[in-house]
Amino acid sequence: MIERIKTSADYIRSKVDFQPEVGIILGTGLGGLVNHIDIKHTLPYDEIPSFPVSTVEGHAGRLIFGLLGGKKVVAMQGRFHYYEGYAPEQVVFPVRVMKMLGIENLFVSNASGGINSSFRVGDLMVITDHINLIPNVLIGKNYNELGPRFPDMSEPYSKALTALATDVAAEKGIKLQYGCYVGTTGPTFETPKEYGYFKVIGGDAAGMSTTPEVIAARHMGLPVFGISIITNAAFSGQKSTHEEVQREGAKAEKRMTALIVGMLERM
Repeated sequence: MIERIKTSADYIRSKVDFQPEVGIILGTGLGGLVNHIDIKHTLPYDEIPSFPVSTVEGHAGRLIFGLLGGKKVVAMQGRFHYYEGYAPEQVVFPVRVMKMLGIENLFVSNASGGINSSFRVGDLMVITDHINLIPNVLIGKNYNELGPRFPDMSEPYSKALTALATDVAAEKGIKLQYGCYVGTTGPTFETPKEYGYFKVIGGDAAGMSTTPEVIAARHMGLPVFGISIITNAAFSGQKSTHEEVQREGAKAEKRMTALIVGMLERM
């Protein structure tokens, strides 16, 4: 696997003369953030050796290199999910490649179902912890070049970046929620009892991504900032659809973009 990661990174370097400082993963309906990037290079996933190709509507499937908030970023416009049939190591393969390209921080975003009764559709939730119910990406052979066999997960999401987000949100008048994200396999939306279970075990929002990428990032020592857009309410009695998730994600995207840009400007 190490050789495949190196091959992908070498190919990207051969096509893109750009040294990213921050990696950004854009979730369902959130790909519009790239419209705010001063784009220098674009690279479709299907041109990169060993890269998976996203099969989900709303995930464009390309790497965007450019400037955002005065920082050099590489943004994944479209991510990969366990429910698409990819092995866990394929899901996080791009995170490992971005680390090899030189990123020093990782920003992850997603659309999620709100479990906390105080949350409303359209809220932004800063992820402070997670509960991973997706097969752990680190099961199997450990690669010491990537990280230790038993990585610490006492701070999966950077407290420093969370504090920075709080300061920026206060300055810009952006309301933030904070909570624990539950990562599930999907592709079904949760049953009422499953949502109830997630609430009992400490979850505030649930989705079908993010936790594998965060585990891989922390394994490699990358600080992570995570944010969820609450696109549907768990106990509303309304049926959940992918179209609804995309629609609500797009509505909240402007505030999420303002927050991320403000954070990058101050990093």
